[in-house]
Amino acid sequence: MGAPAFDLQSHSTCSDGALPPRAVVAAAADAGVELLALTDHDTVDGVDEAMQAGAARGLRVVAAVELSALDDDREDLHVLGYLVDHHAAGLLEALTEFRADRGARAVRMAEALRACGLQLDLPQRSSIGRPHLAQAAFDHPANRMRLEREEIVNASQLLEAYLIPGAPAYRRRSTPTVAEAIALVHDAGGVAVWAHPFWDVDAAAAVLETIDRFAALGLDGVEAFYPSHDAEQTALIAARCAERGLLTTGSGDFHGPNHPIFNRFRAFDLHGFEAQLGPIAAQ
Repeated sequence: MGAPAFDLQSHSTCSDGALPPRAVVAAAADAGVELLALTDHDTVDGVDEAMQAGAARGLRVVAAVELSALDDDREDLHVLGYLVDHHAAGLLEALTEFRADRGARAVRMAEALRACGLQLDLPQRSSIGRPHLAQAAFDHPANRMRLEREEIVNASQLLEAYLIPGAPAYRRRSTPTVAEAIALVHDAGGVAVWAHPFWDVDAAAAVLETIDRFAALGLDGVEAFYPSHDAEQTALIAARCAERGLLTTGSGDFHGPNHPIFNRFRAFDLHGFEAQLGPIAAQ
């Protein structure tokens, strides 16, 4: 079926991406993307720039955001909001609160990294996430010999060793819940989609149960097509979404050309299925 011409998750320097919004759009256009979403974490600061750049390149950019949310013992599930009114006062106020929580969490994790014996300087940027903390610790010269002993050769490995749930320097967010994230997207006029299910939840039965629970909360769709989703996982999601009348979206989750994993647009496979983008694809 060929690579799809849509890519509905990407990140810029407004959150944890490597390129400014305009450059993200340019890279997407060069890769043949025709329908793009800039989905920075807990911010819509780059959306206007991305939409303007998309108009100049003949590429449609959907106003969007990615919200990190809590789900009981799962501490960092992601809800994508598409077609939101990115100038809505309620949305902007909530995102400001979420970023404040993210910033406080970043400080707690930086302190935890130092308690583990790693040195780092907090990055000077408006939004600090775990990838930034991992990069700061990896780049600090005082950590070089220790990281070599631990066979950590890049920031992604440091993040996995220290900053994922269960790791010694991980600290939990306090807001929002998945239900709150879905409600916020709806209040802003958007549709809510659960991002990359099998990235965060391992067992197939747990993914299906979670889709059912989130659908009861008003979830509109699931990101079925993703670089790490294999054919069996994709089929499982697509079938359950068809049963429940949910949208199925996809993305390469572009973070930048040098990212070790998410470095290309359209880097996902439909595995023979047809995406159900609903209003996201409407002109």
